[in-house]
Amino acid sequence: MGVSWQELIASSTSNAWMLKYITEFFGTAILIILGNGAVANVDLKGTKGHASGWMTIAWGYGCGVMIPALMFGHISGNHINPAFTLGLAASGYFPWAHVIQYIIAQLLGAMAGQLVVVAVYKPFFDQTTETNHILGSFSTIDNAGSRLNGFLNEFFGSFVLFFGAIAMTKNFFGAEEATTGFQAAGLSVSHLALGFLVMTLVASLGGPTGPGLNPARDFGPRLLHAVLPKSILKNKGDSQWWYAWVPVLAPILASIVAIALYKAIYGGL
Repeated sequence: MGVSWQELIASSTSNAWMLKYITEFFGTAILIILGNGAVANVDLKGTKGHASGWMTIAWGYGCGVMIPALMFGHISGNHINPAFTLGLAASGYFPWAHVIQYIIAQLLGAMAGQLVVVAVYKPFFDQTTETNHILGSFSTIDNAGSRLNGFLNEFFGSFVLFFGAIAMTKNFFGAEEATTGFQAAGLSVSHLALGFLVMTLVASLGGPTGPGLNPARDFGPRLLHAVLPKSILKNKGDSQWWYAWVPVLAPILASIVAIALYKAIYGGL
């Protein structure tokens, strides 16, 4: 019995979306390996990069966003961030039918990436007795001990990130104005600029909390920190769940507001 063209199209579409989910998993994993790997290199005792400074972390996170964007932006859009996915969906730039799958892929990718960081830095986690440095290699911590300060930091940092991301990636090189090659070049430049935006945000607004700017980047590794046994993280302390809602809720709200504002002002261009 033959396969109808409708079934072929449905199968092709399903496979295309599955590839996008897998890509979001790998993109988020790379983000965490490069970003939290840089944090571990700076904060954990005994590493060659120990105490090398905040800009090491800024570079790690900037490239942690830039490199997956260059690798995968043309495949999945390189959201690698549940807040961005939700903000795009809320403004009609992404189908709601695929939001949950993207978020699951992002959370699993964040946890997988963090497991790589733990495996690579295991001897240095063992040497480190400062519990906040261990937790900080997994998730964000508000240095002021204030959920309000943390929320403001995460909200405004995320707002700049998402407003910048949507403005740079939905650039003004329309099909009627440019060749395909020029559009591709423009998008690549946008992805490079996005990495520098993240790097600058970490350098400028990263002092209070880390920052997270991404629910998957914080929640996935924090969950891993909570469940890993002492045999693996022998000096781990509290996972600080009292603060965990801040780097989840603030970026989501900021994304919805930032992308809606962008659409309201520039959506007709």
